[in-house]
Amino acid sequence: MSIGETKPLIDVRGLRVGRAADGRTLLSDVSFAVEAGRSLAIVGESGSGKSLTVRATLGLLPAGLVAQGDVTLAGRPVSRDPKALRALRGGTVSLLLQDPFTLLNPLRKVGKQIADGLARGKRTPAEIARRLAEVGLSADVAERRPYELSGGMRQRVGLACALAGDPTILIADEPTTALDVTTQAEVLDLIRRVQRERGMAFVLITHDLRVAFSMSDDVLVLYAGRTAETGPAAAVRAAPRHPYTRALLAAEPPLDRRLTVIPSIPGTVPAHDAVLGRCGFADRCALAGDACRDGTPEPRPAGPGRTSACVRADVLAATAPAEPETAPEPEPAEGSGPALLEISGLIRTFRGAKRPALAGIDLRVGPGEAVGIVGESGSGKTTLARCVVGLERPDGGAITFDGTSYGDLRALPKGERARVLRGVQMVFQDPYSSLNPVRSVGAVLAEALRAAGRDGGKAEVAALLDLVGLRPDVAGRPPAGMSGGERQRVAIARAVAGRPRLLICDESVSALDVSVQAQILDLLADLRSSLSMALLFITHDLAVVRQITDRVYVLASGHCRESGPTAQILDSPTDPYTRALLASVPIPRP
Repeated sequence: MSIGETKPLIDVRGLRVGRAADGRTLLSDVSFAVEAGRSLAIVGESGSGKSLTVRATLGLLPAGLVAQGDVTLAGRPVSRDPKALRALRGGTVSLLLQDPFTLLNPLRKVGKQIADGLARGKRTPAEIARRLAEVGLSADVAERRPYELSGGMRQRVGLACALAGDPTILIADEPTTALDVTTQAEVLDLIRRVQRERGMAFVLITHDLRVAFSMSDDVLVLYAGRTAETGPAAAVRAAPRHPYTRALLAAEPPLDRRLTVIPSIPGTVPAHDAVLGRCGFADRCALAGDACRDGTPEPRPAGPGRTSACVRADVLAATAPAEPETAPEPEPAEGSGPALLEISGLIRTFRGAKRPALAGIDLRVGPGEAVGIVGESGSGKTTLARCVVGLERPDGGAITFDGTSYGDLRALPKGERARVLRGVQMVFQDPYSSLNPVRSVGAVLAEALRAAGRDGGKAEVAALLDLVGLRPDVAGRPPAGMSGGERQRVAIARAVAGRPRLLICDESVSALDVSVQAQILDLLADLRSSLSMALLFITHDLAVVRQITDRVYVLASGHCRESGPTAQILDSPTDPYTRALLASVPIPRP
């Protein structure tokens, strides 16, 4: 890290975390420092140790885990004494979590929850209103409850609660993962402004590299519980000195062009103890040699204010990363024959809502075509998809799938309804909540195969797993024993078990690491080709929609603002709303 003459507000040296019961090590030799007014992003795939590092820094490790090393916050050593830790939290350091809805009490008014963090003499309506104004909310929000607020407003309230004790250190764990691109931009701008005005030290945990490099002065890259690389964010992005950092950046889909294949990192992050005595990334690295497996590489200087734990950092410094191949933009298939899915004038209004969720939407998907739907939360994207598969009943309009027309899918005769449901399947954002946690993967897939009229035997389950890039032995595992990317592959396998003609993906890659996201996008492209399947792809990530769709519809408040070929819409948008979406994409700091 770049450390000036001032004493850092966060100073972590030689942090190690292990299990008391079996002596297993989960994290070791992690060091970093953050000065007042500066920001640090901690990045890496799931399992790299990001959240564990922060929990150990704050003394928030769960029972059974033990931390060692020197940790100082605002000049005060962090001990395991509960009273000492309570004294630090709130007034010295505060934590902003990914989902404020789980942090906030849904039954208590917002104002009372902000007041909990204020000093006793400051718990006045005027002070609460001032705190709300600081995060861009009006005073009347104090009388509302969290469930009455949008996701962006809840995150602002969460930030107001985190700042109520006037901390000098703010730590945010994936604060914008569940937010659409415009709300994400607003929240990030708000955090950046408040941090600058208050001169706080800021630590950001994120798997979104665009967010990391747009928000941070410095970056700490973790892998398998060890430091892979550290340095100024702009320098690390421009010229990474570790193969893992380079691979992560390569897997980030570009917004300005379509790639033939999105580079992904093979395999998954190993456990810390599984790669002791060697480079943890060696098994996934194209540059690995004997030296990489002969001892654990320690972080060493790799430029001004930079370190790298790679024995070949000098090779990386001398060679530019290979540019991924740019693919020609697809020729849109709209109007080239009968539609597979056609939606006309679709209307859906929820009880008590001030406006319709869908206000006369028209949409068309041709056979084998990939169509994207983008827009902010509340734009109607998911409601439209749920109407197609019968999870919502529209109030007006018509849906025609493969020659069968319906409004309410449940009102169709049983045979026609079954044919539609075999022909269109849906993959949801969170595979863990859509898969039965007590049933094995094999049982889940066998059931899907039998529902499609096949025998669902072991051979068919194994073939289905192979189709989505999973080994046959995965069949015996429960969803809880798998990574997020593996679970999403299982969810996709279940959806394609009956060889549907249309697959609807509702934010199916938004919660995944950038490298796993690349794997899933490449998988969907392969399945679309091999199964002659159309895609209806819902996302708030415009770079992702560039990579996988032929045409795109832009929705806002239940209306279609514009539609057309994906490249044309993203390169030359005609609607101000689309231009605002594009302007909200995080841009790395120069």
